[in-house]
Amino acid sequence: MKPGHTRQGVVLRNASSATRARAQPPLAQGAAARVRVGREVAGRGGKGVTVISGLTLDAAQLDELAARLKRLCGAGGAVKNGRIEIQGDHRERLVAELCRLGLEAKRAGG
Repeated sequence: MKPGHTRQGVVLRNASSATRARAQPPLAQGAAARVRVGREVAGRGGKGVTVISGLTLDAAQLDELAARLKRLCGAGGAVKNGRIEIQGDHRERLVAELCRLGLEAKRAGG
């Protein structure tokens, strides 16, 4: 039998509803926007980055999401002009994670 609730691999027993709320993805609102995940190499000396655009989040939520996605991919990145840039080609992984978080994400480009 699986434990009822975990957070980062640690089983939380008798977790309060506040703890459960914090463990849930932070993106329940703002999911109506079209989120596009594409790859760009222009202006980077041939190095590709994965770009996530179309997010309707404030700066703090954008930074939090960027940190989470960078940890998922094991890569660096930045938030620039309301877009998240992650070093390398991680489109499939990022689309799957954004969909899991409740956003309608699609791959853009070829």
